[in-house]
Amino acid sequence: MIQIKIKEAIKKYSNELTDIRRKLHSKPELSWQEEKTTEFICQYLEQLGIAHRRTDPTGVIATIEGKRSGKTVALRGDMDALSVEELNKELSYVSKEEGKMHACGHDAHTAMLLIAAKVLQEMKDELPGNVRLIFQPAEEVAEGAKAMVKQGAVDGVDNIFGIHIWSQMPTGKISCTPGPSFASADLFKVTFKGKGGHGAIPHDCIDTAIVASSFVMNVQTVVSRTIDAQHPAVLTIGKMVVGTRFNVIAENAVIEGTVRCFDPQTRDHIEKQLQHYADHVASLYGATARVEYTRGTQAVINDKYSTDLVQKVAATAFGEESLVSEKPTMGGEDFSFYLDEVPGSFALVGSGNPEKDTQWAHHHGKFNIDEDALAIGAELYAQYAWVYLNE
Repeated sequence: MIQIKIKEAIKKYSNELTDIRRKLHSKPELSWQEEKTTEFICQYLEQLGIAHRRTDPTGVIATIEGKRSGKTVALRGDMDALSVEELNKELSYVSKEEGKMHACGHDAHTAMLLIAAKVLQEMKDELPGNVRLIFQPAEEVAEGAKAMVKQGAVDGVDNIFGIHIWSQMPTGKISCTPGPSFASADLFKVTFKGKGGHGAIPHDCIDTAIVASSFVMNVQTVVSRTIDAQHPAVLTIGKMVVGTRFNVIAENAVIEGTVRCFDPQTRDHIEKQLQHYADHVASLYGATARVEYTRGTQAVINDKYSTDLVQKVAATAFGEESLVSEKPTMGGEDFSFYLDEVPGSFALVGSGNPEKDTQWAHHHGKFNIDEDALAIGAELYAQYAWVYLNE
């Protein structure tokens, strides 16, 4: 039975899987700078005899062609790192790049997808269809998926599946639920302009420190008082720059933040309300306001058919006890842009293990994964592709 062969093959390559992940972890590259990672993937696929092409400027699209005609399923793994200083200095594979780190598990995603590709390539004569492999750059800046779509990543694809290592779930657990999984993630910047002057004569000035402070305190009511409580949303002010000197009334203030939600109408509403609040607060004090709103990722909405299939595959491969239902996160994921094009689903694979100190949050300098999760992710990729093509 092919599914048993897949499990045995993944187990056979488990040491190689760990080695690849550690190699990638020690040499992290930031978004749109994944040159060496891209080259490594190309070389690995070349050795496997898998047809592939580089995308611009980084990234790889490859296809395993089955001997029999059929559907095409895509598997996606991202590969960029973060501007985070690694604090796990004791690791033999600690990042060698100062201020850069795989603090979100993308090294694991790439390694898992490469080994899944190796196993599926060995079984291509049994495949009733094709497997598209998407090694995506620049997920952390929410730009990579869009670029890959434009360069043909999902052309001719019938279904797509992605995985994210998840330190907040125990190793051995898998979550893939229908509907919202990750929130849309937008950025905004509000610039207030007043009238500066000497701190001793505030009556001749328009103090943007007061304007900005009033905006920060009041804008939270957009969520708490203007949105249906059954449509969750988060509005966060992450940065505020006001003034230049202790005895100078601030003429300018710049506020930056993020908006997270699942519902498109809620998203539209918050964008409009940010402008509304900024204009009215500025007007109250005689200042002016300019709002720049940048839409980032869409919400990741898992297709029910694909989600049911993931659960079926996981239960068969790892047992019913492996399945959990992780609640939706307000984190963003640009996998959403693939789901705008084709149906699919996005699964979480647990890697948290306090005994191995891998329970740290994503994007933290102590983030690491329980490497026992690698084989689970690689097998889930391969098993999903096989079962989908045979449905």
